[in-house]
Amino acid sequence: MSTPRVVIVDDHALFRDGVRSRLAGEVEVAGEAGTVAEAIALIRKVRPDVVLLDVHMPAGGGLAVVSALAPELPEVGFLALSVSDAPEDVIELVHAGARGYVTKTIEPGELADAVRRVAAGDAVFSPRLAGFVLDAFAGDATLPLAQVDPELASLTPREREVLHLIARGYLYKEVGLELAISPKTVEHHVSAVLRKLQLSNRHQLSRWAAERRLVD
Repeated sequence: MSTPRVVIVDDHALFRDGVRSRLAGEVEVAGEAGTVAEAIALIRKVRPDVVLLDVHMPAGGGLAVVSALAPELPEVGFLALSVSDAPEDVIELVHAGARGYVTKTIEPGELADAVRRVAAGDAVFSPRLAGFVLDAFAGDATLPLAQVDPELASLTPREREVLHLIARGYLYKEVGLELAISPKTVEHHVSAVLRKLQLSNRHQLSRWAAERRLVD
């Protein structure tokens, strides 16, 4: 894969310098912008692979940038990089067309990997953010599940139902009663879920679900 071309959007020059330094050698920085207006003009001009953008800036912030450009430039991947992990911020950005959302506590190597994945067309979310994004867009045909969490998208609807109940501590018999299926069928679904998610046991499954906030 070729080196991703990136535009960095943040209203703090010092932070932009830090991101540029953290990504040195991993991406090609095609430009930087400190305001919404500058960002929109720059992105239209250079058409990068990925836009790394802050959420909270004057004049509408990252949401204004994504809302203005995502429909016009579908080939550009927008990846929010924010101090905020508020559900409303994440959901608004994704609904507007962002392909991912990570927080500014992300490690440099993980950020570079997130940029590469977004450039390749994947969706990237910090694990603790993915759960409420999935809940918010459940059943929304405008946002395919695979764009939010490809692993969860690999499961059938019934397997996802079983996953939720097993992760909440239900026994096979209790899952069967809840879903009106036999314990043997529940066992079959659990085996399929573990295989697809490359997990070994119920404990790992519960931890996987908790990391994505799929269970309370």
